[in-house]
Parts: sequence; C-alpha cells; structure tokens
Amino acid sequence: MKCKDFLAGILTGIAAGIVVKEVIDRTSPYVSADTVLNGIKDEFKKEGPIDGSWIVMKTEPFENKMIFMDVYRGGISRIMNGELEQYEFAADATTGTVVELKKRA
Repeated sequence: MKCKDFLAGILTGIAAGIVVKEVIDRTSPYVSADTVLNGIKDEFKKEGPIDGSWIVMKTEPFENKMIFMDVYRGGISRIMNGELEQYEFAADATTGTVVELKKRA
C-alpha cells in the first residue's frame, strides 16, 4: 500500500466524519443532555460540593400553564449542614435553561 493511498483514505474518513457531525447537529435542535447536566452541576457547585447527579438522556414534553417545550429531567444530591438534600429539575432541551426545580423532602 502506498503512503499516498493511505493518507487519502484517512482524509476521506475525516471529511466524512465532519459531514456526518454537521448533519446530526443541524437535524437535532437540542443541547446534549451531558452539557445541560454539567451546567446545572456547575451552578450547584457554587454553593458547595455535590454528591451525585443524574439526567435522562431522552427528552420529554413539558407543560407549565401555556408554555410547551421538550425538557430533560434529572437530579442533584448533596450534603448541606449534615443533611442530605435532593433536587429534581427539568431543563429546556433547546437552551439548557432550568424551567422547574423541586427539592425532595
């Protein structure tokens, strides 16, 4: 195998990967669930360390009075003043903005 043929194959693979990524980004208007969770965790970390977090990778419909959107659901847990605090959230899938935050008892 010639070096030129090998390099042409690698460049073709890279170009195909870039095209596929662009098509996926354009067809999915949603921010990735990992990005949303990391942003929420960063905000919670401003108040103190967190113990755990989770997020559902699939969006679900959300309605709040007259607002309709797709959201990611997830949760954060932490220890504050020796007590376990657990929060559940819903975040807009297109922007990552938290639209609902509930503290579990």
